Parts: sequence; structure tokens; C-alpha cells
Amino acid sequence: MQKIAVLGAGLGGTIMAYELRDRLGKEVEIHLINKGSTYSFVPSNPWVAVGWRGREEIEVDLRPACAKRSITLHPQGALRLQPSENRIDMADGTSLDYDYLVIATGPELAFDEIEGFGPEAHTQSVCHIEHALAAKQAFDRLVANPGPVVIGAVQGASCFGPAYEFAFILDKALRDAKVRDRVPMTFVTSEPYIGHLGLDGVGDTKGLLESALRSKHIKWVTNARVKKFDADKVTAEEMNDDGTVKTTHEIASAYTMMLPAFRGVAAIRDIEGLTNPRGFILADRHQQNPTFPNIFSVGVCVAIPPLGKTAVPVGVPKTGFMIESMVTATAHNIAALINGEKPDAQGTWNAVCLADLGDGGIAFVAQPQLPPRNVNWSSQGKWVHAAKIGFEKYFLYKVKLGKSEPFYEKLALQALGIDKLKSVTFDT
Repeated sequence: MQKIAVLGAGLGGTIMAYELRDRLGKEVEIHLINKGSTYSFVPSNPWVAVGWRGREEIEVDLRPACAKRSITLHPQGALRLQPSENRIDMADGTSLDYDYLVIATGPELAFDEIEGFGPEAHTQSVCHIEHALAAKQAFDRLVANPGPVVIGAVQGASCFGPAYEFAFILDKALRDAKVRDRVPMTFVTSEPYIGHLGLDGVGDTKGLLESALRSKHIKWVTNARVKKFDADKVTAEEMNDDGTVKTTHEIASAYTMMLPAFRGVAAIRDIEGLTNPRGFILADRHQQNPTFPNIFSVGVCVAIPPLGKTAVPVGVPKTGFMIESMVTATAHNIAALINGEKPDAQGTWNAVCLADLGDGGIAFVAQPQLPPRNVNWSSQGKWVHAAKIGFEKYFLYKVKLGKSEPFYEKLALQALGIDKLKSVTFDT
């Protein structure tokens, strides 16, 4: 019996395990490796950080769903991948061999690359549930003793949507607490312009987000390279397009939340032929590693080159629809290999995103994710906030029941009013 291991039980890995089971049936073993037995819905962390959600509302115990689907869950986590031996050394001293492996680990957060950065130092984070819960405590202190706030994303970051979301969610929460008038806010980002998002914008995201920031009295600094975080300020260099320093800003801050750059996790980093220098998994158009052809990868851990040269390094985001597309293509390709055929499925890497702005939101569809595009659409309204809540409830329900059907494609079809938006293509 073939044995397939999925490393990581986040948005991509959990659905990967479910979709492999749906496609391959009970004729294969499926093993899901994770640190712990809980799935946490990361997109809801900005709500947790201001008290709009509790931990229990955004987490799912994976054990019942995995047992129902005959998926073996390994909650001890991985210590080190040994790809030449088709083996994963586990954190508890055991090991797991495999015939095929899907890496879906997500990233390691590179807080250590900037002095004073991270929850252990002077800044808050919404990247993990534990970080968000700590950020909620800091939010309570801010409400009790108002002061200036800095929100944004540092150099090398590739996930900008949550930074914008949190800026507007925090604005709404502070207004609800009747202290917003005593909290100056500044958005600091490595993007060359507001609304770039690592995608050179989608539709009119530049205009929409600039207008939204102005309407909420949030100042901004773009092309920003953060030099240091202190307990009471952020020091950042604003760069010219040629990479020279235009201005050095020292921005007072009593509460700072900036998204970090990502890198590959320690269990897979620095493996020749598997990862790039940053630790992300090298993959071809079939999500297959060229050196280890029985290894595939999906999600944030996949190596994708930057969109183009910018004054400050800006990464490309891996959005939900893109990850769904990767998952579907990978399930098809592993099934093809098991059947003695060649992989022929490719994810199209479209982007369909809902950015919650507290009491409204901005949605966009990019097909494909990187320009030039066939579809380049964005819109705003209170319906986006409602849709984000619906997405949260639906996705948690799907994980709890062990279902694998896609969500983002349905959303795109409804938003665009079209009949078809293919998530997977096949070679001819």
C-alpha cells in the first residue's frame, strides 16, 4: 500500500490530506504531520487581537475528522526531513517513511532579522493564535492608556493583506472604545505604493486603500525599510526608487504590529536541491520538486520569485485560491504517478481575496495572480465584511467535517457573475 505524508496541517495541508483521501480512496495510507492536533484559522487572528473572536471560536480539533477519514494524525511534529531516504524524523524521536510527500508547512517568521522585532521584543503579531492573544492584552493596555500606533509590513514581507485588515480593524475597535481621537495611526510598508500587495495592485486597490486610509485619518510611509523597533518608536528609512535613502523616520509608537518576512521552517531548510537560499521549496509547474520527484509542495512554503525589482524587497503572497489550486493539482499529479502516468495538472494561481476593514471591506480577483491578467477586478462595500464572516464559518465547518471542496472558486464566480473560473489546467 502506498504511503503519502502531508507535512503541515494549516489551510493547505489539512485540505490536502482530505483531497488526497477523496481522490485516492482507501487504497493508500495518508499521514498528516503537525505540531499539535488543532487546526487554527489564521485569517481570523486580527479579530482575536481586538477581542472580536475567542480562541475556541477559530480552532478545530483535527482528531475526529482525521479518524473519520482514516487519516493518521501525528501531533508530535517533524524535526527534520531526510528526502534522500524518504523519511521524516519526528520531534519525539520516532520516524515516518513515505512513498510520496507533500510539504505544506507554512513559514517560519523571521522576527530576528530586525532589532527589537516580534512578540518577545517590542512588537505585536497576528501571525499565530498565541501572538494574537498577546496582542489582545496589549490592545487592552492601549485602550486604558492611549498613544500612537504603527501598523504595516517590513522589508521582505509577502503577506500584506492582514496588515491592511488589522489597521482598519484596530481603527474600528478604538472608535468603539471611544479612544480613537487619542491614537494617531501610521501605516508603514515596504510596498512601493499603497495597495501594491506584492501583486503590483489588483484593479484599483491603490485608489481604494489610499482613500480608505485617508478617511480613517491613517498616515502612511511606503518604500520603508525598518531599521529598529524600540518600545516607544519605530525607526524606518524611506527609500528612493533607486535604492538610496530619501528620509529616515522615527515614528512614536505605543503599540506596533508589523508583519515579518517569511522563510522556510527549520525541518526543511538548507536541503540541497529541495529549497532555495531562503528555505522555500523549489517546485515546477506541477508542484513537484525537480531533485526529489516524489516530493510536492503547496502553500506559503513554495518558492515564488518576486514580481519585479522594487526599492525595498517585496515578496509575492500565496493567496487562498492559489493554495486551493495547488492542492487540487497536487492531488491529481500524485494519483497520476501512482497509476504509472506523468503529472499533467497545473495550478493556475489565481487570486481571490476578501480584505475585512472592520465595518466594510475590499475584495479583489486577479486571474492570473501575476500581471498581465485576464481578470483584474476589485470592489468594496459592507458585503465584504459579511462575506469574510461567512468564509470563516464555512471553512471551519469544512475542516471539522473533513470536507475538501473549494471555496474561493465559488466566491469568484459569484463576485464576477461568470460561469467558469478554472482552478486547474492540464497539459496537452
